[in-house]
Amino acid sequence: MATNIGMMDGAYFVGRSEILAWINSTLQLNLSKVEEACSGAVHCQLMDAAHPGMVPMHKVNFDAKSEYDMIQNYKVLQDVFNKLKITKHIEVSKLVKGRPLDNLEFMQWMKRYCDSVSGGSHHNYNPMERRESCKGGKEASKKSAPSQSARGSTAAPKSHPTRRGDAPPAHPTGPPAKTAKPSPTVDVSAYDKQITELKLTMDSLEKERDFYFAKLRDIEILCQTPSISNLPVVDAIKKILYAVEEDASIVEEGQAMLLNLEKPTEDVEEYKTQKRKSIINLDVDVAASDTLSPKQRVSNATDVHCSGSPLMTY
Repeated sequence: MATNIGMMDGAYFVGRSEILAWINSTLQLNLSKVEEACSGAVHCQLMDAAHPGMVPMHKVNFDAKSEYDMIQNYKVLQDVFNKLKITKHIEVSKLVKGRPLDNLEFMQWMKRYCDSVSGGSHHNYNPMERRESCKGGKEASKKSAPSQSARGSTAAPKSHPTRRGDAPPAHPTGPPAKTAKPSPTVDVSAYDKQITELKLTMDSLEKERDFYFAKLRDIEILCQTPSISNLPVVDAIKKILYAVEEDASIVEEGQAMLLNLEKPTEDVEEYKTQKRKSIINLDVDVAASDTLSPKQRVSNATDVHCSGSPLMTY
């Protein structure tokens, strides 16, 4: 019995069409997409088919539309896993969103597990009878009934040979019937591959969108901190963050706000630099006067007297 299956196991290389055929034949349903089983009800009944009587089917809701109702189905499935000591982790938050890739991977694991338990045969299991106790189970059985009857009536009716008396005339009056040309075969696998690639691309873009949205939300929470919410740089960030339309002028306005903030700072720095230079020049003059000899000092004083300084009196 395989409960832990590696990602490189052959189970994860089973195609969508094979998975859908297995679900519809085992449970007598009419699913057209794997993600239609995202409610968890199908998973519960597959476990009921593998382990008859183990799943409380009266708690399963086949009519689950909201995430709350779907989570209740996955709780039933998790209880069954716990009883059977299955350690497989159920990523409920991803499955209920109906993403094709996540639902396909989990359904591939389900098929691998059910095949290992019952060998892929459920001869004594009546899925429609087991669904009668479920909420919405009868409606699900009714939806699958027309498809089952349509499959049995696909054979074309055989035409009976006509008698000689009923033979058509040799020269029919109407125009000759055109022979139908066989319709060209369409390679569906190429379209399936393209659809799968597009869905994978969409999932990747959604993850990238959620990642950057979370980053913007973190920035918004940081800007709402009371200690910094009134700073000009925070106001510029909010202006860009809350811009409704894509406009380059919004960024320019934010940059202008920051430039206006930097101008007073530049003036203060220039004043400090000039003051520092004057102090240095004063220190240089004092040091130079200290290094003069007494004779040079007398000479300087004489120069001052000769120049008519009012400070020199006799």
